[in-house]
Amino acid sequence: MAATATKPQAKTRHFITGKEYPLKEIFSKNFEFTIPNYQRPYSWTTEQARELYDDILSCRSEKDGEADYFLGSIVLIKEEDQPQAEVIDGQQRLTTLTIMLAAIAERLEGKQRLSILKYLSEPGDEAEDLEPRPRLTLRLKDREFFLKHVQADGGLRTLRDTAAKLTDPQRNMRANAAYYHGKFATLAPAVLFDFAKYVVNHCFLVVVSTPNQASAFRVFSVLNNRGLDLSPTDILKSEIIGAIAEDKLDEDTYTKKWEENEDELGRDGFRELFSHIRMIYLKAKPQNTLVEDFKKCVLTEMEPSTFIDKELDSLADAYLTVTKAAYESKDETAAKINSSLNWLLRIDNVDWIPPAILLVRKGTANGHPLVDVFDKLDRLAGSMFVRRCDVNTRIERYAKVIDWVRKGKDLLAVDSPLALTGEEQKKTLGSLDGNVYEFVGQVRTYILLRLDSWLGEGAATYDHKVISVEHVLPQTVSAGSKWESDWPKVEDRTNWVHRLGNLVLLSRRKNSEAQNSEFDVKKSKYFGGPKGVSSFRLTTQVLNTPAWTPLVVKTRQRALLRLFADKWSLPLPAETAAPTPGSGQATPVGSAECRQEIAIGKELCRA
Repeated sequence: MAATATKPQAKTRHFITGKEYPLKEIFSKNFEFTIPNYQRPYSWTTEQARELYDDILSCRSEKDGEADYFLGSIVLIKEEDQPQAEVIDGQQRLTTLTIMLAAIAERLEGKQRLSILKYLSEPGDEAEDLEPRPRLTLRLKDREFFLKHVQADGGLRTLRDTAAKLTDPQRNMRANAAYYHGKFATLAPAVLFDFAKYVVNHCFLVVVSTPNQASAFRVFSVLNNRGLDLSPTDILKSEIIGAIAEDKLDEDTYTKKWEENEDELGRDGFRELFSHIRMIYLKAKPQNTLVEDFKKCVLTEMEPSTFIDKELDSLADAYLTVTKAAYESKDETAAKINSSLNWLLRIDNVDWIPPAILLVRKGTANGHPLVDVFDKLDRLAGSMFVRRCDVNTRIERYAKVIDWVRKGKDLLAVDSPLALTGEEQKKTLGSLDGNVYEFVGQVRTYILLRLDSWLGEGAATYDHKVISVEHVLPQTVSAGSKWESDWPKVEDRTNWVHRLGNLVLLSRRKNSEAQNSEFDVKKSKYFGGPKGVSSFRLTTQVLNTPAWTPLVVKTRQRALLRLFADKWSLPLPAETAAPTPGSGQATPVGSAECRQEIAIGKELCRA
């Protein structure tokens, strides 16, 4: 008997509908708008409120007040025959329009007042089994405030008078309500009511709705590619909490946990945290959008509830510790770890943060003191910063570090990804021995500040609003100046002018008039500051030096390179003195020149 072919089941389709509605139908029994808890808070300021009002006025002035005004589109999750509607896109407009209508109602009386109030709240109808309810229900944090101070009759008066501490969304509501109150206070009631009639009859919204959440988000992405209302973390919040919330209590509990972390980090910091979490799990450059990568590499490893309960809190705490350099411990290691973090935060990228987050959360590194591991991470990141490694090189390296941390491997081993290879050490020294002043400003400042800190034995702190790196030997030497007699060879000036040995730190911008001054003038009127002293040890070295000659600069260069080599464990050549630039030869050990260099070096160290 022949087998009966099985007809494949039809794939369920979620239909998308779109229709244009005037505001009198938007704010009617046909819609019960709810702002989900995962949505961003209300953020429109008076700038957007004024723009909305001005646009409506401008359109109304056309065709004797009969021109229709298009307010844009909103995206809803909504069954076609049900009024309940979850707002995916459009909450800022719906909220602001509600505030505008409340401000209009406040200025009216009698039947006109009641005719506007019904757009704020459903008054209820016993014959139609309609319960009194607000037309728009905001997210949980702002719900009661909005109901009491905007949607309730007379609420705006209590909003203006309230002395309670307000959140940012609540301050925005009060400011926009005050703006509309000021505008409408100058209009006669009849004029204002005519304006209200125009708003509800001639202002339209296109409602795009679908009963499926994923479909609604796709529509949102197409219609609002600017991403003004939802960030990737908002979408992830919806999907993660939606997947674990079995009842209203679950939803509120997990929403509260999520938003507590978002509030503490701020929206930008929270979004950055999720980018770092993606790196921790993906261990590679972003391959898709944050939402897609996160779902692929994080949510496939754990249940959504596990992510919020076990990962989110601890990683958010570690992120704050890292980005605020706020590590805490019961011994002196905290200060050393925070010192490493502060130097890491001076680097012009954040690629080092994911492994740092993991280390802080773990609290140990395969039995090694965390302070030693952060010292190595600080050195690795600093070396790549000085060598100007590109983003691909950085991400590849930090991905290996993350892998070692997660596997519990020995990060202080000689083959650890935190260790610098011999070639990397050589290139680091080569960069430091080169024309540092020609590096990007942030790099050269970083190099000089590290040296200055080590000269001060790590005790220095830098909170100057302006820090600049300046030359001692000027870039241009005037004919007949003492600079020309002290530096008679042009090639010496070219070799040394931009190098470490000739650079100082100042806590103010360069005075162009002092650039080419003689050495004594620079010291007394420029390097020493208004009180004749400097807060930088590197600059104090120069102030205590009687002359600035090629030998002094060469000696200072070697001393500073040795300091870097010592602190970053960078092996210098075996000779007592480093090669003279361009010659490839070291100063002979025991020679008169070598003894003079040693004497100058000791003087610089005492400074």
